[in-house]
Amino acid sequence: MPLVSAGYTDRSADAIGVFDSGVGGLSVLRALRAELPQEQFIYVADSGHAPYGERDDAHVITRSHAIARYLTEQHHIKALVVACNTATAAAIKLLRQDFPELPIVGIEPALKPAALSSKTKVVGVMATRGTLNSDKFRALLTSLHGQATFILQPCDGLADAIERADATKTIASCAYSTGAMGQFGHADGAMDTLVLGCTHYPFAIGTLRSLVGADVAFLEGGAPVARQTRRLLDERGWLVQAADAGFVAPTIFGTTGDGNNLRMAVERWLGFKVDVQNLRIHSTCEPTGPMP
Repeated sequence: MPLVSAGYTDRSADAIGVFDSGVGGLSVLRALRAELPQEQFIYVADSGHAPYGERDDAHVITRSHAIARYLTEQHHIKALVVACNTATAAAIKLLRQDFPELPIVGIEPALKPAALSSKTKVVGVMATRGTLNSDKFRALLTSLHGQATFILQPCDGLADAIERADATKTIASCAYSTGAMGQFGHADGAMDTLVLGCTHYPFAIGTLRSLVGADVAFLEGGAPVARQTRRLLDERGWLVQAADAGFVAPTIFGTTGDGNNLRMAVERWLGFKVDVQNLRIHSTCEPTGPMP
């Protein structure tokens, strides 16, 4: 039995909820499973209401709240990972207010480590318009004033193309976005670092690398999110204490959209086969659950 920090009830056996507007959050789930293999995760892809990055804040906040309520009420999760940059920017403050007892971890574009690691001090940032236009992102950018020059590129349609596994549109969108940003490389004034500010984009790294060159560093946010999730659970005494060090807990997958799309994405990017639940998660927070 794990030791439980003062003031906390032992919830080590409960699952961790993870959600994104679609399949992009699988890049974060991949990092979470690597960091916390003995934890059970419940992944929700809100593909029926995507893409978040091209919708207004009200839509994103409403959907984020509905999914958080579904996961807490139906699955009694012990922590929530918002595996979506747009949802983090728009909704995480309100989620923490509405679910004060629930540890909530969000994701943000890796501007800080990019500024520190860049040699040319010119950093490219690819993200959705929703993320780039958010107050949270602007505050992060302002806090780094003078530390680097950031070239911001809204990537309209890229997340949706990756979501739909549309290789032609993915390649075209990557080519347009990187072409619009300017010069990549290690020359003066060139971008030597590229921040992937949407959880979908790591699944296009192969295409992006062919466009910007092998020497450009890519930064994404999955690993820091996984480490922060571990830290919050550890300080509460809520980490699973499994006897078998080689045990890997199963993950439950559900979607409000096309179950086959999520199933194929998991197989393609995480490397294993899964069953996917089709979910109804009402924005009005009505009773929710698997479709009959």
